[in-house]
Amino acid sequence: MNTQRLNITIPRKIMDQLKDKPNKSAFIAAAIAEKLALDRKLKEEKALAHAYRMAAIENRGLVAEWDCVSGDGL
Repeated sequence: MNTQRLNITIPRKIMDQLKDKPNKSAFIAAAIAEKLALDRKLKEEKALAHAYRMAAIENRGLVAEWDCVSGDGL
């Protein structure tokens, strides 16, 4: 695995919880990867929700445009 060294500072309370972890680097890397995946998922969900809102607005506009022909016997 291609790795790079990183010097970080974390609160003592969190460090105390890591004492029993045999491979702290792997644990921290996995936690960061999980958080990044969650952030990416939330961003995608937000973009999807925005797209649905825009589609709903467009659909309401189309319904309003075509509403006048609903009484034409169609």
